[in-house]
Amino acid sequence: MGDIEALDSFRDRRNGQQTDTAATAAAPLTVSFNRHELRDILNVYGRLVASGEMRDYAIDMLKERAVFSLFRHMGEMPLYRIEKNPALRQRQGMYSVVAATGLILKRGNELDRVLAVLDRKVRLVAG
Repeated sequence: MGDIEALDSFRDRRNGQQTDTAATAAAPLTVSFNRHELRDILNVYGRLVASGEMRDYAIDMLKERAVFSLFRHMGEMPLYRIEKNPALRQRQGMYSVVAATGLILKRGNELDRVLAVLDRKVRLVAG
């Protein structure tokens, strides 16, 4: 079967749209971080590594959410999880930072505001 015949077999003859139902049913959609989200997350992670707080990370892409886990040591549970859950976009916000205990530290629709909870700035306190 040639390339043109293969393309024609995937097209619906009535409206010209692709209807490869077998491929879409076999491969479930997953939620993932886009390039800009990963850039922001890795910038915060880099600052935490430079300060000595974090040493490792993991990225999980699931059907309903994407999770970026931050680890202090490689063999431990994650200290923080940055989660993206698009189903919560209209409710609490699709981004959240979750502590190791399960406590949600910050939640919202703007990633930079949610990540601000992890950026602890050193302040000089005059007494």
